Amino acid sequence: MEEENHVAVFDFGSQYTQLIVRRVRELGFFAKLYEPDEIGEIGTPGAIILSGGPKSTSDDDAPDIDFEALKGYGVPVLGVCYGMQLLNIKFGGSVKASNHREYGGAALHVQGDSPLYFGVTDKSQVWMSHSDTVEDLGESVQVIATNQKGTPVSLCWNELFYGIQYHPEVTHSHEGNVILRNFLGLAKQLQPFKIEDFKRDMINGIRERVGDRQVVCGVSGGVDSTVLAVLLQEAGVNVRAIFVDNGLLRKDEARQVQENFARMNVPIETVDASAEFLAGLAGKDDPEEKRKIIGNLFIKVFWDSVGDAEMLAQGTLYPDVIESASNAKSKASVIKTHHNRVPKILELQEQGKVLEPLAELFKDEVRELGAALGIEPDILNRHPFPGPGLAVRCPGAVDLERLDIIRECDAIFIGKLKEHGWYDKVWQAYAGLIPVKTVGVKGDERSYEWATNLRAVISEDAMTAEWVDLPAQLLRETSQDILNQVSGINRVLYDISTKPPASIEWE
Repeated sequence: MEEENHVAVFDFGSQYTQLIVRRVRELGFFAKLYEPDEIGEIGTPGAIILSGGPKSTSDDDAPDIDFEALKGYGVPVLGVCYGMQLLNIKFGGSVKASNHREYGGAALHVQGDSPLYFGVTDKSQVWMSHSDTVEDLGESVQVIATNQKGTPVSLCWNELFYGIQYHPEVTHSHEGNVILRNFLGLAKQLQPFKIEDFKRDMINGIRERVGDRQVVCGVSGGVDSTVLAVLLQEAGVNVRAIFVDNGLLRKDEARQVQENFARMNVPIETVDASAEFLAGLAGKDDPEEKRKIIGNLFIKVFWDSVGDAEMLAQGTLYPDVIESASNAKSKASVIKTHHNRVPKILELQEQGKVLEPLAELFKDEVRELGAALGIEPDILNRHPFPGPGLAVRCPGAVDLERLDIIRECDAIFIGKLKEHGWYDKVWQAYAGLIPVKTVGVKGDERSYEWATNLRAVISEDAMTAEWVDLPAQLLRETSQDILNQVSGINRVLYDISTKPPASIEWE
């Protein structure tokens, strides 16, 4: 989309930066992400937001921004967390470094009648995630909100620059969207965001980037790669869709994938590489090593299947990019290596052979795009499934026996969710294997078998997640059927961990 009257968001490395972009889009306006050194390349923005980040402003390599250029745009600016601390320094104040980290909810106490807090209730909860704090304040600053201890957590300079020490983009800030809406209301005119416009621009971008080259597209049956394949077909480029059965799929998944793509009239080629993947993973128990093995094997299978393909298309989403911090300019910390970010992929990226049209989107936005492309709801509403498959639901070594146990447990759990009307209420659910054997009793005899973990979460974007309080009867029936029908399991546990601190998957 055109870089005019949009919201320019500058990324200082926060894991939540793209959430800001998403929240702005949800409020109906187009937003785009930039690196701080791109301050002169953002066109004519209608508003600017400076994100949070993991660095301290006192670090030698602390990210910075050209303040004169920032002021030159003459539009409202909002500094979030690190962004607020940086603005305070730019306006003549200082920041106090600290080893003490404030993480969690705080009560917001609004001071005065700042337009940033119009309609915000007193003591509204906001979410903190920082260590350093502002200390000395410049002469032109106004404190417009404090926390319950009286510490300034929101500042205003010259009625155009605003700073907040909390994260309004996360759902834990209960009225964060109200605050962001108020800030955007300060802009004179902002470009609207509609998924149809985004689809049109993506298709035009794909045509321009690909030209007459052939694109190989890996499909798994998941929402991301399915939408990508249909998007490429809609763009009219020369595409080969290849489905790799890596032996790490759910029960009957290969058949279901083939049936779904036939319904969408998208031809796919199936490659059964399950034996190769299981051999490569044999005896490997380190999570990072397993992900890299799967990613590298996936590329090998692709290239063996199609020869010297001119381009490779992947359904990579933004959470995959930000958690692996694979952008060369990225200031984010690495959370985990995504299977689409192994060295071979990065090498192909440098050669200009990787196409990732969905890399700035979140899962729900991909579903919305899929609906605009005419994909049926039952395909679009499938729960997310990790690229490395069941390998990340099997901590430790992966083998066929453990995978089959996971498949059977998972099929029973998903079946019960659908039977009780809970499948569409849950964002993601699965059964995994806990590689610890415990003593039990089966048929009046001692058993010594594995435990399975059931996990069901609600999330908007995979960046944060809450466990689901499923009905006791549903869990009771699931446990009973697993214990009665799945050989090798004598214990069923339900995971009630949130993300953070846990992740959605086990590895």
